[in-house]
Amino acid sequence: MQIKVNFLDNLRLDAKFDDFTVIADQPIRYKGDGSAPGPFDYFLASSAMCAAYFAKMYCISRGIPTEDLRLVQNNIVDPEDRYKQTFRIQLELPEGISEKDRLGILRSMERCTVKRVIQNGLDFDIQVVNDLDDSTALLEGFNSESETFIEGKDVPLEQTIAKMTGLLADLGMKIEVASWRNIVPNVWSLHIRDADSQMCFTNGKGATKESALASALGEFLERLNCNFFYNDQFFGEEIANAEFVHYPNEKWFQPGPNDELPEEILDEYCLDIYNPDDELQGSHLFDTNSGRTDRGIVSLPFVRQSDGETVYFPSNLIENLFLSNGMSAGNTHAEAQVQCLSEIFERAVKRQILEEELTLPDVPQEYIDRYPGIVAGIKELEEQGFPVLVKDASLGGMYPVMCVTLMNPRTGGVFASFGAAPSFEVAMERSLTELLQGRSFEGLNDLPQPTFDSMAVTEPNNFVEHFIDSTGLVSWKFFSAKADFDFVDWDYASELEDRKAKSEEEAAILFGILEEMGLEAYMAQYEDLGVPACRILVPGYSEVYPVEDLIYDNTNKALAFREDILNLHTLNDQQLSDLVERLEDTDVDDYTKIITLIGVEFDDNTVWGQLTLLELKLLIFLALERHDDAKELLEMFLQFNDNTVDRGLFYQALNCVLEVVLDEEEDITDYLPNFRRMFGEERMNAAVGSVTGAIRFFGLEPTNMQLEGLDKHQRLINSYKKLHAARAKAAGL
Repeated sequence: MQIKVNFLDNLRLDAKFDDFTVIADQPIRYKGDGSAPGPFDYFLASSAMCAAYFAKMYCISRGIPTEDLRLVQNNIVDPEDRYKQTFRIQLELPEGISEKDRLGILRSMERCTVKRVIQNGLDFDIQVVNDLDDSTALLEGFNSESETFIEGKDVPLEQTIAKMTGLLADLGMKIEVASWRNIVPNVWSLHIRDADSQMCFTNGKGATKESALASALGEFLERLNCNFFYNDQFFGEEIANAEFVHYPNEKWFQPGPNDELPEEILDEYCLDIYNPDDELQGSHLFDTNSGRTDRGIVSLPFVRQSDGETVYFPSNLIENLFLSNGMSAGNTHAEAQVQCLSEIFERAVKRQILEEELTLPDVPQEYIDRYPGIVAGIKELEEQGFPVLVKDASLGGMYPVMCVTLMNPRTGGVFASFGAAPSFEVAMERSLTELLQGRSFEGLNDLPQPTFDSMAVTEPNNFVEHFIDSTGLVSWKFFSAKADFDFVDWDYASELEDRKAKSEEEAAILFGILEEMGLEAYMAQYEDLGVPACRILVPGYSEVYPVEDLIYDNTNKALAFREDILNLHTLNDQQLSDLVERLEDTDVDDYTKIITLIGVEFDDNTVWGQLTLLELKLLIFLALERHDDAKELLEMFLQFNDNTVDRGLFYQALNCVLEVVLDEEEDITDYLPNFRRMFGEERMNAAVGSVTGAIRFFGLEPTNMQLEGLDKHQRLINSYKKLHAARAKAAGL
């Protein structure tokens, strides 16, 4: 994690990381102002709080009351060496707790991350540098002079890592490794992110550290090339008014006079899929990112693979239906295409298996034994108490897909992980590494249980859950001993020795499978960020969300609300009435966060960051002094509130005030003294002020369309501006 320190007045410092700022000072005796704890005080407190967290999480997970937990830490300094200290942590448990749980809590506290890092020894590398944005730290520990080739990569891993790291540095992005995982042999994963905009992150997996890092970097660059990090987000007025918004080769088309689809977008094949009942309108395809409805529908060129013709796809259609499915970056275009097509097959076949509740054949042990590295990983999982099933997901040899399924007898949960590649071995390896990507053994306790409820398994959102993190429901029929297909020892891998030619042949094979299925594929290729990347769309096959979402759950509904919500504090009563009427009429769920609704990021630890549609309507009703309407929503809020404790108490106080104010026989002055004793002076002032109109939108800081003060969103937009500048430069603009 990157922590940026600013030097403030006198000896005060602030440290900024994620969405937080921590202030540190020195005691007056050390020439400070004593206005905040010192750095060493924070260090001491971190271990106590970390131990307390693990103790409380153990209790919460087992339904043990935590009200009587008390923890104290004393640091005992060695009189002969003040840098040698003992941290004595003592925990007081509630009466009646079992010996089993007492030992369990102690074991849980032993897992404290702060404690483990200290015990394992810290290394400090203190440097003076010319540029704090240097990205070379990512390469530390990797031997760039080695040459490690793996199946599916056209150049050595070390070369891939060095090239991609350099490209990211050239873009001005400092990538940091947030975590590594290696809980079984030959299965590595890591999480990397942009240190300046941590919403930009990816995960990587592989049989080695190097392959996992190359995977993560490739995924990061694929998502940059395809603008995935910025899906659904408002780009801000500067980019919205720029010569291009997404790519220099984009085109804008106007809907017809009656909101008809422009003739220039899509083709007949796509229109049959996306507009079968002539319900899709031009306004459904305005992009969320720019909001420039006056400019038209921004559309991106894709090449139809059957005949090489260019077809324009609205960017809004892509971001609404495909998520990250069908994008890849690689050392060559062919390598990227193979990876991209493999993932499309992986997800489509997985969906078919889930929706049709198919039973897959087991892979005979003699075939698994051909790959000792995979065997070692499976053996370790089984020794830890997790039975593993390796299944052939090729559906009779039709597709290059494998499946590794883990069972957790402790909880009854299961996890079906799929992987695809032209090579049988690589597909199996990807299934196993995907299974454990970013997961600990403890994390495997959260897996859902199988079900015989067919409707729950085949429900569209279940597939979305599987797509996002593979934690959706699986049918018990999946585990039947009676398979729907015979096992096939398939392999689509090319036998050519030249790696580039091999990838080209494998890409042609995978495109050929789509052609045999009667499917059209459309591809966009990118190189303006310095790495070959592509996005492939297979209409009617590779979508993640239902096509109906274009009409009934389109992200561009943000355009109806974004400007008014960001300008909330400056709206007059008529404008507020119009806004709340539109919010009441929308079919958006009341518990949708405003972040999601308008495509603007707020810091999580602010009221804006937790604000839901229901709460926003409640606050508008208060501002309009429509107290009956506010009271109705307030009761719903209090019933299902998952906001912060402090915010919940404010609404409890507000509820009490409204109860009295709406009762004509009661006088608020009779209740205020004890209300203040219950809720505190400051909270009651806010509640009363919100009802009288003296305070409007309590807790919401003023915002505007220029996004002033919205640091988290500004960091995201600054990240996008780096891509925008690189694309403009590459296009000679």
